[in-house]
Amino acid sequence: MISKRVLIFRRSGPVAPIVVAAMLSLPLLIATASAKDTAPIDQRCDGFAKAGPKWTRCVENHATSDSELFYAGYWLAKSGAYREALAQLERIAKPDPRVLTYIGFSWRKLDDYDRALTFYGRALAADPNFSIARAYLGEAYLALDEPDRAHAELEEIGSRCGPGCTEYAELAGHIQSYKARSKL
Repeated sequence: MISKRVLIFRRSGPVAPIVVAAMLSLPLLIATASAKDTAPIDQRCDGFAKAGPKWTRCVENHATSDSELFYAGYWLAKSGAYREALAQLERIAKPDPRVLTYIGFSWRKLDDYDRALTFYGRALAADPNFSIARAYLGEAYLALDEPDRAHAELEEIGSRCGPGCTEYAELAGHIQSYKARSKL
């Protein structure tokens, strides 16, 4: 199918080589963009199930760069291994908003809301547009029975990335569920 498009573009004039090059590089760009949060860069760990005991031991022994530590912490947190996630994330020398957010996420899942709020606040101080931190902060507010503050975060997300962004939809869903539970 791509070859048919290439033939069409080759016949369309001098811009065609640029368009063809862009089309051919698109899969590489997509692969690079989707590579985030998949696994530590160290290939030795890729053969093990993420967050499983062998993977975790491998990561502990081989993850050294901040990006590897983030990927390890991210997957551990998403797998429910919150203390193990914190052990990896807290090893990062210069935590960025993503790291601070997943430290907050892990603390929130461990029911330590004071620490969670502190880390979400640090993430947002570093990047007020980081909507993932805002969505998780909104979830924390719902857990603390502060729906007005959660709704304020929803409004912030909406004003920063629009109601069509994933974080807006997710937090809106959590707020809807909270309201439904509150009516019971």
